[in-house]
Amino acid sequence: MSLRGDVCVVTGACGFLGKRLVRLLLEEEKMAEIRLLDKRIELQFLQSLEDCKGETKLSAIEGDIRDGEFLKKACRGASVVFHVASIIDVSDSVKYSELYGVNVRGTQLLLEACIQENVMSFIYTSTIEVMGPNPKGEPIINGSEDTVYDSTLKFNYSKTKREAEERTLQAHGEVLQNGGQLATCALRPMYIYGEGCRFLLGHMDDGIRNRNVLFRMSLPEALVNPVYVGNVATAHLQAARSLKDPQKRIAVGGKFYFISDDTPPVSYSDFNHVMMSPLGFSIQEKLQLCCVLWVCVTSQ
Repeated sequence: MSLRGDVCVVTGACGFLGKRLVRLLLEEEKMAEIRLLDKRIELQFLQSLEDCKGETKLSAIEGDIRDGEFLKKACRGASVVFHVASIIDVSDSVKYSELYGVNVRGTQLLLEACIQENVMSFIYTSTIEVMGPNPKGEPIINGSEDTVYDSTLKFNYSKTKREAEERTLQAHGEVLQNGGQLATCALRPMYIYGEGCRFLLGHMDDGIRNRNVLFRMSLPEALVNPVYVGNVATAHLQAARSLKDPQKRIAVGGKFYFISDDTPPVSYSDFNHVMMSPLGFSIQEKLQLCCVLWVCVTSQ
């Protein structure tokens, strides 16, 4: 079902995925308004959208995801919210209070704003990190949303994202102020890559400093299914269309979905090499010693 004429809110709109989602919405739908929420709006990004916005109104709104009143104003009159904003911390370097405040508390406040302002659909950007791995490091092969996998999360990023996802799914079916019902779902993308990916750019910078040799940061046998950022954006759009459809929202709502490309599994480091080998980069044969030590320490 089309989102034609709808008003949507995109949190984290100036981030890696948020930018791609906003552009996709402009290219694929004729929405009445798209509200771009972020802690800092990039003027250059807004200007780059002039060629595809058509008659859609673009509203740039700066604010804090932890500000409930700000969120209520941003959601007023909207019909769908894409909650993309979060703190991503794969090195456990951000204080737990900061992670919890943005990732969990911010999500809860946004859900409450949707209920108070009669927003019908809420799509949450979760992550594969909420799945594990478990303490034994057991792999998941050909898994699905129905796969049972016992995991104990170690990192605060994973913990806060999982709690935020749980709150999102628990809010499915909540009664809105006007008597309607909120429909929610969560998307769990794998490692997201694409134009402007700061993780790929970081590995590239390290490789340049190492005479165009990429560091091997992951075991070759630790395989993953990366996903292109454009495909993740499309998954968000399809989720919103499904939640708007009276029949599909019954089947889709209240659930999570894994998002990956249909490509052969590959290790993180080998994937980086595939992406950058056309630029003349090679890759180390053996795992970095510091990475081996880190794996040993964290597995205890």
